[in-house]
Amino acid sequence: MRNALKMALAAIMTIYAFAARAEQGEYDPAKVSDSLKAIFQFGSSSTKQSLNANTVTLITGTIGGTYVQFGADLASVLDDGNKIRVLPIVGRGSVQSVADILFLQGVDLGVVRADTLDYLERKGFAKDIKKQFTYVTKLYNEEMQVIAPKSIATLKDLEGKKVSVDLPNGGTFVTALTVFERLGIKANFVYVEQRIAMEKLKAGELDAVIVVGGKPYKSVSTFGNDGRFHLARVDYAKPLQSDYLPATLTAKDYPNLIKEGESVDTIAVPAVLAAYNWAPNTERYRKLALFVDAFFTKFPSLQNPPFHPKWKEVSLAAPLSGWNRLPVAQQWLDKHGVEPVTRQRFEAFLKQTPTAANVSDAERETLFKQFQAWDAEKARAEAGKK
Repeated sequence: MRNALKMALAAIMTIYAFAARAEQGEYDPAKVSDSLKAIFQFGSSSTKQSLNANTVTLITGTIGGTYVQFGADLASVLDDGNKIRVLPIVGRGSVQSVADILFLQGVDLGVVRADTLDYLERKGFAKDIKKQFTYVTKLYNEEMQVIAPKSIATLKDLEGKKVSVDLPNGGTFVTALTVFERLGIKANFVYVEQRIAMEKLKAGELDAVIVVGGKPYKSVSTFGNDGRFHLARVDYAKPLQSDYLPATLTAKDYPNLIKEGESVDTIAVPAVLAAYNWAPNTERYRKLALFVDAFFTKFPSLQNPPFHPKWKEVSLAAPLSGWNRLPVAQQWLDKHGVEPVTRQRFEAFLKQTPTAANVSDAERETLFKQFQAWDAEKARAEAGKK
């Protein structure tokens, strides 16, 4: 009995001692970090100004896509107290992101596909839209994945078939429609959200589902294949070579759709980190400069785990045909002596090839794109071995 009383008394004393220490040494939330201090002092005008002055907003893409993961990675690496904060926003796809960069208040940057602006101009939706945009860097290549029954061997087999190309505010439908038009293939396009489209494909209500995104794309890698489906081939035909790159999908990318040891040829389109073409000496341009310095300085960290493997394909200095680079981004690259290595290597390769002297400028650019794709695939393969 006495021992029980002693134990109860000790427990009570422990509780009171803990309470006393809590009263004397409670944490002041404002001391935890500068970020929390800003939150708890939100009522002041100075805090509002500080929060907004160094926060850069980035429109990404739909949930489950590579854009969202890239946005999260940037926020994780670049956030630095009150010096800079990257605020990723879940977007609705490439076309909507173009509109958001142009018109949505407070949006500083966005990830879009390289062919989106050309599509909008070609269809008459916008005029001289490229003059309103600038790019920070080319990111990575997004592969076209065509999920279809095994009776569909190539894209040409989809003539007259019912094909889902995602929702019309994204980028998949832009690339799909452009590719089909250039190849002269007339399909019956439907605009269905990818997860729903996958189920319709299994039920036989669709003949194919097209997904354009950085491999391995989640909705494709998690597709429950019962053995009836595979990835159809997309040939790198001449009409596509001006704006697209050759690419390859393997069993390592999609073991659920490609047999071990086999591969599927396809095409890819570059993803671009884009911004509105703000004039220098404006507040919005200052924020972009702040982002560029933080991003380019810390870029090597993004190319290591646990960040998305597609970062390994990114070359900050890689040129992007038809686009103008953000001046402050080019200035940073020049100052730090960062040059497009693949272009240098490509030129060196051509000098060692006797037949290169007879190559036309158009053929030269096509070869360079193929070289870029090969170089990125090689870097990705080597990174996977580490």
